[in-house]
Amino acid sequence: MPLPPALSRPLTLPVVGSPLFIASGPELVIAQCQSGVIGSFPALNARPASLLSDWLDRIAEENASFAAAHPGAVVAPFAVNQIVHRSNDRLEQDMEVIVKHRVPIVITSLGARPEINDAVHSYGGVVLHDVTTDEFAHKAVDKGADGVIAVAAGAGGHAGTQSPFALVQEIRAWFDGPLLMSGAIAHGRSILAALAAGADLAYIGSAFLSTTEANTPADYKQMIVDSTAKDIVYSNLFTGIHGNYLRGSIAAAGLDPDDLPESDPSAMDFGSGGNTEARAWKDIWGSGQGIGAVRRTTTVAGLVAQFKEQFDQALLTLTERTAPYRAAGPHTV
Repeated sequence: MPLPPALSRPLTLPVVGSPLFIASGPELVIAQCQSGVIGSFPALNARPASLLSDWLDRIAEENASFAAAHPGAVVAPFAVNQIVHRSNDRLEQDMEVIVKHRVPIVITSLGARPEINDAVHSYGGVVLHDVTTDEFAHKAVDKGADGVIAVAAGAGGHAGTQSPFALVQEIRAWFDGPLLMSGAIAHGRSILAALAAGADLAYIGSAFLSTTEANTPADYKQMIVDSTAKDIVYSNLFTGIHGNYLRGSIAAAGLDPDDLPESDPSAMDFGSGGNTEARAWKDIWGSGQGIGAVRRTTTVAGLVAQFKEQFDQALLTLTERTAPYRAAGPHTV
């Protein structure tokens, strides 16, 4: 199945910058789009709610102005993330704003509702839904999502436990629509690996947390640079849903990263800290396992250029390494 126009436009790289709580704002999204990768932000980041319309206007206007001033530049579309869960009391209000602004791509999380998909489809928008299992992927597509995002083991924030390669293969066995792969992707080689595994695009979040444009404290940016996969802790304490967080931020909040209690999943919360005084995302910092590849803070343009160089080199290397096998032809007995 061909990708819908919003996802098939020319991009610098087949990458969607995932929506990052608190960290993703207009500055980050605009920089991602103008670097040629799809940028996104959670609608809930716009506080108060009345700010959402202003953000959407700013992103659309600045990207259009940039494209007009740079005719040869690749300017990617953008996406807005909606938390489709009863705890989100802004859902209907934010959806009205999204429809009014005809947001090209909507990413839904923590619940799939046909009426949300229908609202986006009413103006020709595309819905991508976060899933952590093949079962959830089936449900999302059955309820009208155009594509799915395999949020697999190693992804930052709320994430599943399956290998991204296993999860993508299970979904690709029956689904030929848009499929994104998430989970420890912070290098151009990993972007190429996502395509080889069967995904259409890579879904990258944690690497962008260290960029100049991210709305993250300097200490958070530096911790991303200084940390590796061993510094990631998987816990449901902070929101009621299992996710990956930086060990250093947990310790700084006065908690033992190696002895965290379980939280009650029914008390799902996206900011109060669950059973702790520390607030998820603000005090407890999310991150995926791929950050060992992040060696310095830089601009979004610098990071995307780095990804592009790594991707191109990996493609050349892969071509060289596979040449003997391609030349050998089918094996016969």
